Amino acid sequence: MTDGTTAGRLLRAHDRPATRWRNGGGVTREVVAGPAEAGMEDFAWRVSLADVAAGGPFSSFPGVDRIITVVDGPGMELTVDGVPHTVDAPYEPFAFPGDAVTDCRLLGGPLVDFNVMTRRSAATARLRLTREAFDVTPRAGSETLVIVLAGTATAAESGVTLDRFDAVLFPEDGADTFHVDGVAAVVTVAPAAGA
Repeated sequence: MTDGTTAGRLLRAHDRPATRWRNGGGVTREVVAGPAEAGMEDFAWRVSLADVAAGGPFSSFPGVDRIITVVDGPGMELTVDGVPHTVDAPYEPFAFPGDAVTDCRLLGGPLVDFNVMTRRSAATARLRLTREAFDVTPRAGSETLVIVLAGTATAAESGVTLDRFDAVLFPEDGADTFHVDGVAAVVTVAPAAGA
């Protein structure tokens, strides 16, 4: 399983550049986005990891749904349209609208979070976290991303090992079985109804 094979597109963590946030409160590393070469203004979907160094307001993403998951650090309190939500349990996804007025307060220091964003008019995403072996079974018209959030995962067919924050993207006709020693996230992205 290497970059460009039909089995899956390998996305190594060490290949991702860090981009500073507009508010200076941290950096983001894009894992993958669709369509290919899409930017922050025109993605249909985007998956990333963020190092959050300080609290502050979240950037607004009109028409976008977000799922955020703490993977390292003590967590945060998110105030979404005036309603506080404690997001401090590792590997517990929290979904909220990207166009809501959202402010973040750190609960004890820097953290790393995992983000899935989908533009409502273009795509939907399903996220599940797993700590055991699983099969990747992309549905017709969808893509499936597997990313290791803790430990490692090994692909049964190819023998490739994914280390922490490494990922592989499967097209709709790809499949493999992963043996997980840690925690992996499985993100399935499909076109929105009518897209």
